[in-house]
Amino acid sequence: MEEKEIMSFKDEDGNKVDFEAIAKVYLGEQGYLLLSPVDEGSEDMFAFRVDVDEDGNEELNAVEDDKEFEEIKKEYKKLLY
Repeated sequence: MEEKEIMSFKDEDGNKVDFEAIAKVYLGEQGYLLLSPVDEGSEDMFAFRVDVDEDGNEELNAVEDDKEFEEIKKEYKKLLY
């Protein structure tokens, strides 16, 4: 059985929210991490761009552009089929 990768973030109210890493996809050289809330019954999925700062550290930035998000979803569907 594959172990789930759980990541925790704080929401705008400072509450801890857990997400499960669903997949990592690439559009060209740019990597994206797809996360889903651990809450039972949630089918939401969020895309985060994996950027590298000047020190070489990875940081996650939420994808807010609808066109970019649709391209990420298309690439993810290719992984499923």
